[in-house]
Amino acid sequence: MTDKILEIKYLIIGGGVAGTTAAESIRKKDPAGSIAIVSEEPFRLYSRIMLSKPNFFLEKISFEQVWLKTEAWYKENNIEFYAGKRALNLNTAEKKVTLQDNEVLKYEKLLLAIGGCVRLFGAPGSEKEGVFYLRTLEDAKAVISAVKTAKRAVVIGGGFIGFEMCEMLRLAGVEVTLVLREPYFWQILLDDVSGKMIEGALEKGGVKIIRSNEVSDIIGKDSVEKVILKDGSELPCDMLIVGIGLQCPFSWVEAAGIKVNKGILANEYLETTAPDVWTAGDCAEFQDLILGERIQLANWANAQMQGRRAGLNMSGEKETFRLVSFYTTRGFGISIAFVGDIRPEAGRTITCRGSREANSYARLISKDGELIGATLINRTQEMGAISKVIEMNIKITGLEKELADPLFDLGILVK
Repeated sequence: MTDKILEIKYLIIGGGVAGTTAAESIRKKDPAGSIAIVSEEPFRLYSRIMLSKPNFFLEKISFEQVWLKTEAWYKENNIEFYAGKRALNLNTAEKKVTLQDNEVLKYEKLLLAIGGCVRLFGAPGSEKEGVFYLRTLEDAKAVISAVKTAKRAVVIGGGFIGFEMCEMLRLAGVEVTLVLREPYFWQILLDDVSGKMIEGALEKGGVKIIRSNEVSDIIGKDSVEKVILKDGSELPCDMLIVGIGLQCPFSWVEAAGIKVNKGILANEYLETTAPDVWTAGDCAEFQDLILGERIQLANWANAQMQGRRAGLNMSGEKETFRLVSFYTTRGFGISIAFVGDIRPEAGRTITCRGSREANSYARLISKDGELIGATLINRTQEMGAISKVIEMNIKITGLEKELADPLFDLGILVK
């Protein structure tokens, strides 16, 4: 039997915000060219941001608010939507993508916006009922259902998902224990002061924190009844929520000859190493012209704006992608924001402003005399000025004293 081959001008693998925004941008530039989106999930575009927000989980707002596109939108924009289908093979020489049902799509331009998958927890018993992740709408539905009867939960992972899930569970009246492998919250990115400020808010909200430990075994007949920690202690629970990061499924991309590292490698135009193939979103490891380095970002704003730029470039423009990325969250009476590149790597200088005592603290990260990132706790009002300083590559050498002064107006640097 000969595989059915359908010819498409713009083929997009990934139905999330990057892929959908790309399709929308292409259609505005090219009203007639055929567009197809292949989505591994069975759903049209929805808000991943909302999945970890308490009002959604506690069903205080309509479930319908999660949808960002109607089913009619795809038809109105003449976009073919392949829901619940996975791409298995890519041939960049013949410009063909084979789907799991052996359907073959031939493209002129291809966008890989395949996102990332949750990093699975490998402890014995992790396949039991009551072990949850939070990445997809199906994940969220499962947690929403379980929360209604849960009494005790263990959360693994000190990051945004862990923080937000702790708040949601506490608001639902569930007892929560947060287990951290590190000595304080988010040690890989934050300093002790930042981590302790976040922990203080968590503990004030009723979350018990266990540090420098990890779950080694999950006990229960069919579903979770308790977990055993590395030090031998036991935590009874009926929910275990895992938030230990993302990993990306790149084997089929790499097999096609496209270069990958932690993400799919791309230049400043979001072009991969294969002709007529672009990438965008969580899976893209791109050349950032503002920071002068290759980075990979997993957040909504970055995915949306990369999707837009990739789509425009696919449809005839050729402009570089430039964006100072950011992520914010709020819970337990504390606000947390990340701006730009916040990795505390060698050769970078960190200037602190504010204090734990003042309940207002920021870390400004600079490289070669220029600001490249910042972490902000209860100082989100400074995000705008910091983003502009980073984007404009303003030299801050010699201003260390001013930057360390929490009363110094960062907006002055932009003016």
